[in-house]
Amino acid sequence: MFASTLAPWFMRRGIHYGWVMVALTFLTTICSSAAVSLTGVLLVPMTQEFGWSKGDVSGAMGLLFVMFAGTAPFAGALILKYGLRRMVVVAATMVMVALIGTTQVSERWHVLISLGFILGTAAGLGAMALNATIANRWFAQRRGLAMGILTASFAAGQLSFMPTAAWMAGHYGWRMAVLPAIIGAGLCAVLNVLLARDWPSDVGLAPYGDTEVRKPILASASSAVSLSFQVLREAVATRVFWVLAGTFFICGLSTAGIVNTHFIPFCGDNGVTAVIAASYLAMMGVFNFLGTICSGWLSDRFDNRILLAWYYGLRGLSLMWLPFSDFDVVSLSLFAMFFGLDFVATVPPTVKLAAQHFGAAKAPIVVGWVFACHQLGGALSAYLGGVSRDVWATYMPAFFVIGMICLVATVAIFAVRDIRMTAARAG
Repeated sequence: MFASTLAPWFMRRGIHYGWVMVALTFLTTICSSAAVSLTGVLLVPMTQEFGWSKGDVSGAMGLLFVMFAGTAPFAGALILKYGLRRMVVVAATMVMVALIGTTQVSERWHVLISLGFILGTAAGLGAMALNATIANRWFAQRRGLAMGILTASFAAGQLSFMPTAAWMAGHYGWRMAVLPAIIGAGLCAVLNVLLARDWPSDVGLAPYGDTEVRKPILASASSAVSLSFQVLREAVATRVFWVLAGTFFICGLSTAGIVNTHFIPFCGDNGVTAVIAASYLAMMGVFNFLGTICSGWLSDRFDNRILLAWYYGLRGLSLMWLPFSDFDVVSLSLFAMFFGLDFVATVPPTVKLAAQHFGAAKAPIVVGWVFACHQLGGALSAYLGGVSRDVWATYMPAFFVIGMICLVATVAIFAVRDIRMTAARAG
């Protein structure tokens, strides 16, 4: 509505409208991932109110990650057919419906529908495909920086809302804790209606760093979906795909599923209140933002396999160390710092390796399928973490075993080659 007026206004001040789109998408991703992160705050109060086990509630959270995984590979095709702005508004509206519905639950299956099915689908629509779409459509240069910023927003949003939500849950009840995320989703929907555009040419601009204004040549959604499966068939025949998918499965297993969902309850078992535990997650968000941007910078300069080996190794050691720590200020601060630095730092090197082995055209589709594996890993640890707590009355086995699995990823990543990019030298 206002984009056509604002784009020239920003350009006269030396600001390309692509950066406005980055800012909009950054806010949208933060609010979407913040809604997903609420599961960690809701787990304990919901079990206490309804008398459910942690496995009952974490099962819905596992379904959330399954739906996330099932939607993510096709989000790009849906954006292609229906438009970026329209799909963002649909996803934001679904987040609002899911969270409002969660406040009205009274049966286990209600949680499966609201948190699991609706919120998981909405999160899948607005995840990595949205970020990749903005970076690729609006930027010919600085594309890596744009993608790094947007990737950092994903985990930052998951962690930044939690202290406020935990405080509100403790003082006003868990139903009020979802209010900031509902307001955030509504704000994102309105801002995208007013300010977002699908392509630079919609506001008379070339992509950032380019000079030619091009009208997009659009493929049909059916061909996009078919292409997604075609690329998957080609990719699964390679060792590279299975290594990237397997290590990214471990990435999801060791971050969103276990930490976002079960870190606060684990701290509660060790005498740390939910608000204080959530503040350490917010600290992770700060270090995650720094770590992910630095990881993008490093992935252009060093062997991506070595970077990933370091990331998975340090993450595994952090998870294995946490159960044996004192859960005091020093211990939890160190954990938040080290774990936060590589919370999603694995994304830039993984995307880089996919681009090197599958090419610029197919890599985003391969990454979509690899990201689905990430979410399946998150689903498994979200569910089994709760089961572990119910069976052994402690989270220690879950955190320790997942830490050990991270060390497997440290070794497995060297099964692929890090192909050095030679295009610049050839030019």
